[in-house]
Amino acid sequence: MTTIDGLWYLTDMADQRAERAYHGLREAYEEFFEFERSRRVSRDRFRTLAERIRDCGAPYGAHTIVYRSTGDLLLVRHEGVDMWVLPGGEVDPGEDFRDAAERELREEAGIGADYQGLAMVTRVEIGCEDYSTWGVLPVFAAEATETDPDALDVSDPDGEISSAKWFDTLPEDTRDRAAIEQWREQVLAVRGSH
Repeated sequence: MTTIDGLWYLTDMADQRAERAYHGLREAYEEFFEFERSRRVSRDRFRTLAERIRDCGAPYGAHTIVYRSTGDLLLVRHEGVDMWVLPGGEVDPGEDFRDAAERELREEAGIGADYQGLAMVTRVEIGCEDYSTWGVLPVFAAEATETDPDALDVSDPDGEISSAKWFDTLPEDTRDRAAIEQWREQVLAVRGSH
């Protein structure tokens, strides 16, 4: 007798929602960088991520790459992964990706920003045993409206973010450092040509 645990159905629902989320982003935004990433996770973690994808299309929520006119980028210290990361997090019910990114920026760094569109989308492939699914990781671009380092105020309700800081050179322990640097180089090149 075969035991059915619902993961096949969950992955099918997650795949469908990820597809809708991706196409929604393609329709809403003209240009953005695209990346791919694969992860193998435990069965429990797979179920959690697949449920998030089923609910909104994104396993890790929405994030923002925030910059100052000098080209400095804002990163937050995520204690759970012991790395500097872009501000962002889970999408709450009723939020779209951009709303979630803006809320997370306020919570994790305490500043406002002028949102300018979608910077990048990563297709995140997630696998466990014989199961696999995928979701999107949207990262929005925004120019900070407050750039004073003393204005940064972490009030993360999850307690995962310990600090926020502006960087002109990204630390070695920055998650997705190469993709972020590639985006920054492109933006600075375009801004310099105007």
